[in-house]
Parts: sequence; structure tokens; C-alpha cells
Amino acid sequence: MPGRIDHHAALPLYAQVEAVLRDLIVQPEYRQGKLLPAEVELAKQFGISRNTVRQAVNKLVHDGLIVRKKGVGTRVSDRKAVTTRLDSWLSFTQEMNEKGILFKNIDIRVHWVSPPIEVVHFFNIPSDKLVLKLERLRGLEDGPVVCFVSYFHPRIGLRGDEDFSQPLYHTLEQNYHTVASISREEINARLADETIARKLNIEIGDPILFRKRFVYDPGRRPVEYNLGYYNAERFTYAIEIERAKK
Repeated sequence: MPGRIDHHAALPLYAQVEAVLRDLIVQPEYRQGKLLPAEVELAKQFGISRNTVRQAVNKLVHDGLIVRKKGVGTRVSDRKAVTTRLDSWLSFTQEMNEKGILFKNIDIRVHWVSPPIEVVHFFNIPSDKLVLKLERLRGLEDGPVVCFVSYFHPRIGLRGDEDFSQPLYHTLEQNYHTVASISREEINARLADETIARKLNIEIGDPILFRKRFVYDPGRRPVEYNLGYYNAERFTYAIEIERAKK
């Protein structure tokens, strides 16, 4: 195993373990799927507590570099998989760019439609009121990863000829003085129907992540009703929760 742990160094032990693991996971055998040493093995080898090792491992999991499966072990993440954090919903494009993952718009479609009943209720508008519907198919060079479907409240004033290839919430704020500041999320697993399977280039019945997002402005007025269909083989939602101090 590359690297050593210096118990007398100023750098915290967990940070040293993290550095060792970062060196380890670039080795060919681990890139090809070999399981990483178990936490208890690393703790014994370094002469440190298992909790210290776990702190380092958790950081790499959080960064999307490794994945843990109960009953199987820990291995390097599939490079084709994409991870996002729920607390970064306003900067999806920026977050992906910072990870060196350049998402692109594969297809963008804009329509004025009669909204589904759930959108009518969320926006609290007449059922015969037309709303702008935006569909964006996004992915990487080797194919689509996610399909977003957005409905916007008529109050915003969107025309339909905006450049939706640009970051969405930046456009709303800069051009329409609408700040998307609050998001409520609902996420579940489901099977791809014929329409979604065709868009994501997967088989009918393949697993997908379905995410429903309710977006509000600072005054809690509804802004956007958003649906996201993610290829479950290529996308992971990571949740970070901090325990409240008593």
C-alpha cells in the first residue's frame, strides 16, 4: 500500500489516511474493480482507530470517488456514474463542472401547454391557464443521463424564446428578477416507461430515479414545478445531514 501514517505529524490522522486512499484508488487494480481493504484492516495496519479510518473513507464516498455496498465491500466509483448532493440543487451545472464533468444539452424543447392538475394545484392558477413547459435532455459525450421537465408559474413572465441552454436559475434571476431560493424534494425509484426509456436510451422496465421538485421564491411563492428522470445506473443522489446540537 502506498503512503505512510506519521503519528507525530501536525496533519490530522484522518487526513493522512485520506491522502493514502486517494493514492491507492488510482492504482490499476482498484480502477478495475478490486475491493479496497476493509476499515478494520486499515485501522490495524496504521495503528489507529476504526473511526479515524471511517472518517477518511466517508470523505471519499462524499466526493463520489468510492462506493460502499453492504455485504460486498468498498470499491472505486464507476467513472460513468455521476453524483450530486441535494444541498447543491441551485448549481447543478457548476457542481458538475467543478467535478470535471461537462454535461451538455442533448435536446431542449419548449411548449405552451395546459398544465397537469398537480401543476394547477401547486401554482394555484385556473385550469385553463397556459404555462410554459421546458424539457431538457442532458448527458455526457457517450449518451443521455437525465431528463428534466419544468413548468413555470405564469407570474414570472417567460416568453418561450429564452436561451434555455444557459443555467436556468441564473436566467430567471437576471432577466426576470425571480430568485429561486427554496426547494422541496421528493425522490423515489421506479421503472422506465416507453417514453423515458427512449429518451434515456435504456430498456423499458430499467430502474430510474424519479425526482419531483417544488421551487419557491424567498416569499414562498411557487416558481417552478420540476420533474427529473435519472438513469439509475449512472446517477447517485448523496445526502449530507448534520446533527443538530442541543
